[in-house]
Amino acid sequence: MKTVTFIGSGNVATHLAKALYNAGHQILQIWSREYDHAEALANQVFAEPVDRLNLLYPTADVYILAVSDDALFDLALDLKLRDAMVLHTAGSVSLRVLQPISRKHGVVWSPQTFIRDVAMNYSELPFCIEGSSSEVEASIRELLEPVSSHIYRVDTVQRQWLHLAAVMTNNFGNAINALAQDILLQHDIPFEILHPLITMTAEKIKQGGLWQQQTGPARRRDQKTIDGQRRLIADDAKLLQLYDLLTETIKDKTSKKC
Repeated sequence: MKTVTFIGSGNVATHLAKALYNAGHQILQIWSREYDHAEALANQVFAEPVDRLNLLYPTADVYILAVSDDALFDLALDLKLRDAMVLHTAGSVSLRVLQPISRKHGVVWSPQTFIRDVAMNYSELPFCIEGSSSEVEASIRELLEPVSSHIYRVDTVQRQWLHLAAVMTNNFGNAINALAQDILLQHDIPFEILHPLITMTAEKIKQGGLWQQQTGPARRRDQKTIDGQRRLIADDAKLLQLYDLLTETIKDKTSKKC
């Protein structure tokens, strides 16, 4: 068991604190600039809420900075924790930002969307870790192994590429579905009709070979269908541009596989 203090009380802090608490670790303190935010999370994991950095105990085994990317740089100037292990949870920020805080620093990041009040199966979460030394990485693994067996050593450059891929898969993927929903709502068609297709698409992703799985008019080079769909959205220049870009991308990526 390790004692853990969280700097931050948002979505990531909420789920990671719960995951570590459920795994048997002791959550010592929760810090937030807003005391009521710190208190709300602290009450769920039997920790002490604080709203000032000088109230943090210097005795925790691990300090996890689950804050915005910009806040990380500010905290690096204000926190000095000597030999404690300090981790951040950002997908696109180097672990070096923590060097001024402690010589033992690292990253624990999960490419996952965290929503505060939505329950999650923490044992299925992938965790990407990086440490300032092999000893730190071993300690991070020890911290996370009671939570999940899906732990990957990913360095800063790899993590930045992975974060980009996660944005494309999750954020851009959701935006595409939202655009589809808008189209159907505009024409009084229930979006739920597409739910089974979306579910099947998500399940097929697990099989790999995604370009080989590609279907649709762009893959078939069905130009009449493509032209007809382009006419439907001709009045929406941005949507048409996106449609054309994705259509040409599919044609290019599947040209050697047809």
